[in-house]
Amino acid sequence: MTSELMSNTNAMRLADLAKFSEIVIQCHDNPDADALASGFALRWYLERMGRQARFVYGGEHEISKSNLVLMNENLGINCEHVTSLEPPELLITVDCQYGESNVTAFSAENVAVIDHHQVSAELPALSEVRSNYGSCSTVLYEMLRAEGVDINEDRNVATALYYGLMTDTGDFTEISHPSDRDLRDLAGFNKALITLFRNSNLSIGELRIAGEALQRTIVDEARCYGIVEAGPCDSNILGIISDMFLEVDGVHSCVVYNTLPSGVKFSVRSCVKEVKASELASFLAENLGGGGGHLVKAGGFLKRDLLVRAGVDLTKESLKRFFTGRMNEYFDTSQIITAGEYRADLAEFSRYRKKMFHVGFVRVADFAEPGRDIAIRTLEGDVDVTVTEDVYIVLNVNGEIYPIHRDKFNRSYRVTDEPYVYPGEYPPNVINNVDGERLPLLPFAHSCISIGGDGIYAREITGRVKIFTMWDRDKYYLGRPGDYLAVRVDDPTDVYVIEKNIFAKTYEKDDR
Repeated sequence: MTSELMSNTNAMRLADLAKFSEIVIQCHDNPDADALASGFALRWYLERMGRQARFVYGGEHEISKSNLVLMNENLGINCEHVTSLEPPELLITVDCQYGESNVTAFSAENVAVIDHHQVSAELPALSEVRSNYGSCSTVLYEMLRAEGVDINEDRNVATALYYGLMTDTGDFTEISHPSDRDLRDLAGFNKALITLFRNSNLSIGELRIAGEALQRTIVDEARCYGIVEAGPCDSNILGIISDMFLEVDGVHSCVVYNTLPSGVKFSVRSCVKEVKASELASFLAENLGGGGGHLVKAGGFLKRDLLVRAGVDLTKESLKRFFTGRMNEYFDTSQIITAGEYRADLAEFSRYRKKMFHVGFVRVADFAEPGRDIAIRTLEGDVDVTVTEDVYIVLNVNGEIYPIHRDKFNRSYRVTDEPYVYPGEYPPNVINNVDGERLPLLPFAHSCISIGGDGIYAREITGRVKIFTMWDRDKYYLGRPGDYLAVRVDDPTDVYVIEKNIFAKTYEKDDR
């Protein structure tokens, strides 16, 4: 599953903003940690470039939430609350878009936008919106990297961006993009300050909200899931309730939600490998908003207008029916397949061979010692691999990545001397699972051509299929309607899923 990058056609660089002299950075009214961190990092960059910038927010209320007050003071963010503003040469909105209802309207000669939310209206020429990122802090992190700037040169900046990502993704539970994971893993943050901020985030009122919510649980004993509606609260409170609910015997996965003026925020937890919290969150939000995270913790948001359009109002009973129905559908329509145990009925399959096309490959032993455990960081998630001389990695036509045994590689591909050009959005990295060291994968990539090999048997998937492959018994790959379930002709125990667009590009019928 590949995320789409929603941005303006011509990507903006931070250097484009440094061309202006009089600059004001503005975050949305009632700013959160992500907005404060993003504006702080942007101002830091501009000051490095010899430009002075003012950092402000509007609205009726000044920052009062204790963790944000501490963040503002301890990191030297100094974001000002203003009710009026002389029109600057350049106004840059961060973590929001100019003209939105939650952004006080200030005039300016020129406007720029840096954000990670869905595009709500026409963007100015100077804009960078990456809607598949978990936080605006990540957008700033990547834009700074593009300028050759390391956030760890300033520990306060690294701490702010780390905390901005953490809070906007529910303690990293809603991370889906690899750039988010990079910021989480590589930021040299101040641990003492993060601990201080985290432990100043829950009020007595919010503690009561959690207690009251847990008195209104719904549990499906057959499917082993639970549902809870909470009152109005910060998204981190939903996570706290989810964590507590998952400790109940017989509850293997749960969703906790609350209603906001703009829609419904929800948190998901799972403690069994057959349910990825991130995948369940994505399913719940399908066509209604967005959801993501990682294996055991995730979350998402359902937009009010999309819910209403789907016939779901935001009353208690309607939302209860919605979440119960979606959870039942999820569990009742998912098939689980484990490679090595699955025996395909080949009467339902057709035989296909690979077309000839150029792809890339990497010999894992070229960059890592045998026996080392590594994670290959890709858009689809982290792929865990134990290094041996026989493990190769194929970089396919759209940049998707999968491991393959050397014998199977040699039967399916022919190595060429042509230089390799990666076609994907996010250049893959390798993470050493022991020390967290990050290593770019592409410098070790070579070109090869598919030669077909013995081919595969495949059939189109009509439901949802979770496949535990030969390479990973703990994390499944998801097949959706329209994708293809495949088994190798030379090894019928090797079963996997091929995304429908990739299948159309890379396979053709084999009528022998």
